[in-house]
Amino acid sequence: MRSWLIDTGPLVALLVADDLRHDWAVEQSKHAPSTVFTCEAVISEALFLLKRGRFDGDDVFALIESSFLSIDFDFRSEYAHVRELIHRCQDRPMSFADACLVRMAELRPEACIWTLDRDFEFYRKNRRQSLSLVKP
Repeated sequence: MRSWLIDTGPLVALLVADDLRHDWAVEQSKHAPSTVFTCEAVISEALFLLKRGRFDGDDVFALIESSFLSIDFDFRSEYAHVRELIHRCQDRPMSFADACLVRMAELRPEACIWTLDRDFEFYRKNRRQSLSLVKP
């Protein structure tokens, strides 16, 4: 079974009913595995965006508690790879969260990234391989 790596956009869209992509995110969640994976950087971005929009970030923690959302990235052991990805993408600057997700995709070759971010169409894992994406 293919694992899914969730980016900030779909995570926020799932939790905010009036988000433009909410219906799409909910529909995709029906096709997602019972657990989707992410990293602390995505959680941080999502909590920031929810707070800025005056939404309750506690829903993110509820998704973790329900085991729908699982943190599966050890930055301490992967920082050199993340750093290299960020440096390699000078033409299209890569955020820290995006670099962590690309590295997660390298570590899980069967994984797809659930995203709203078009930059993932240009990013490459293992230098040359396109990423498998779940996107609108």
